[in-house]
Amino acid sequence: MYTLHIANKNYSSWSLRPWLVLSAFNIPFEEKIHPFPETGVWDLYRTFSPSGKVPCLQDGEVVVWDSLAIIEYLSERHEHIWPCDKTARAWARCAAAEMHSGFQTLRNNCGMSCGMRIQLQQISPALQKDISRIDELWNEGLVKFGGPFLAGDTFSAVDAFFAPVVFRAQTYQLPMSISASNYLETILNLPAMRAWYDAALLEPWREPAHEQEVLDAGKLLADLRQG
Repeated sequence: MYTLHIANKNYSSWSLRPWLVLSAFNIPFEEKIHPFPETGVWDLYRTFSPSGKVPCLQDGEVVVWDSLAIIEYLSERHEHIWPCDKTARAWARCAAAEMHSGFQTLRNNCGMSCGMRIQLQQISPALQKDISRIDELWNEGLVKFGGPFLAGDTFSAVDAFFAPVVFRAQTYQLPMSISASNYLETILNLPAMRAWYDAALLEPWREPAHEQEVLDAGKLLADLRQG
């Protein structure tokens, strides 16, 4: 059985991606949560991850780190993680790669916190550029492949790559088109996404740097966490 090392579900956008693929495709795995420490994260995470980061997948003697590498590893062993149609699969891989390496302003200005609701102080031109490009990508996939998911009528890896954006859009009330907002609701209502979200709200851990990053973005409207 696979073992997936992740950090706090409330904060860890990178951990969400492979966790969601494993869960949505009903692939058995053991979850190990390592809450972000206030200091010494490298030393702690290096005990199981060569990069000192999460997520990290263990499959017997094989260790796979980085969310994209993990999903590619899983796709070699399990069917339909990427779309079966070659055109949809090519588009999905391009969109996932763009998400994996881009949208730095969104990442830096809108840290993930599943349980908080924030009114942004402002939307800078750089942040609006990221939001607009994501909206464009979502609409392109929905129109090209018919929806309700980005690459067709079933959930696939590309949806997992944008799942952290879905939580960010919810937290920061990001302005999006009607069709993109409908897609957002589709992903939020997936059973696996609901399971992650519900668990995030129950976590007792608070890491000061992550908390401050979110609060620096704007006005706190609500904190729905119960842990």
